[in-house]
Amino acid sequence: MSRIVSFRGQIQSSTQDIVALHTNDGSVGYKIRKLEVIQKSPGTVGKDNEGLIQIWKVSQDPTSTVIQTIDFSNQTLLGIGFYSGDNAADQYPNQFISIFDNEIFNQDIYITYFDVRTVNDPMNYYLELEQMPLDLNENTVATLKDIRNLA
Repeated sequence: MSRIVSFRGQIQSSTQDIVALHTNDGSVGYKIRKLEVIQKSPGTVGKDNEGLIQIWKVSQDPTSTVIQTIDFSNQTLLGIGFYSGDNAADQYPNQFISIFDNEIFNQDIYITYFDVRTVNDPMNYYLELEQMPLDLNENTVATLKDIRNLA
C-alpha cells in the first residue's frame, strides 16, 4: 500500500537542498507525484523572476552550468519546475511548468535552483512523493540504477 509524503522548503539561487529518503535496506521506494514552485516575493516591484528548480538522483555542484540548463537526456535528472513571474502581472501573467519522470527511486534526492534573472529572490517549492514498499527485485533494480548513476 502506498502513501503520499510531502516536503517543502525555500532555496536560494545556486544552492542545493537534500531530501533524505535512504533506508538501511532500500526497501522503500518513491515516485514524484507533484512539484510546485513560487518565488518568495511574487508581484513585488523589481522582483521579476524566472527560476529553474531541478530534482536530481545524485548530488550536483550548485554553481555548475548543468543546473542552469534543462537536459532530459541526463539520466540523473528526475524532474524540473520552471517559474516565471512579473511584477506587472496584468501584462505578463505568472507561469509555471512542471515536468517529472515516473521513475521509482530509493535513495536521497537533490533539489537545485537557478535564478535566471539574478534578482536574488529565493524560490519556494512543494514536493509530493508517493511512498511504496519495494520487494527484493524492485529494491535491487532501484539500487542498481542508483549505483550506476554514481559511476
